[in-house]
Amino acid sequence: MTTVRKLLEAKESATNFSVEATQSVLEALKVMAEAHIGAILVTENGKIIGIYTERDYLFKGELEGRAAKTTQIKDVMVTQMITVTNNTTVDQCMALMKQYRIRHLPVVENDQLIGLVSMRDVMLAAIENKDSEIRGLENYIMGSGFQS
Repeated sequence: MTTVRKLLEAKESATNFSVEATQSVLEALKVMAEAHIGAILVTENGKIIGIYTERDYLFKGELEGRAAKTTQIKDVMVTQMITVTNNTTVDQCMALMKQYRIRHLPVVENDQLIGLVSMRDVMLAAIENKDSEIRGLENYIMGSGFQS
């Protein structure tokens, strides 16, 4: 079973993008756009205190009459983050994402942030796992052993 550790190792970039809680939403959106990411971590004095996503911009921003240029991230970020560890499986990640209707999971070990996995990361790994299972079953049926 694929774990979060393998997802992080497979990522092209190990950069964890963040903004300070007092920065504006517009500044956060610029970082997200430049990095082509859908979520950014929010820090205060070097400690992660929340997460801000493109969906937060939609639901807590313009629709509520807030201007990105004048709204501070701390006023619209999510503070109750659901986190996982290196040993969390892809299936467990999918279950958490479904249960909490979220697309990003910060990865924490010993109270330290070590990465962030997205729904895309999890879904690609799940598809790869299923493809491997199918190949193994096909090989078994064809009499060539249970190899994937």
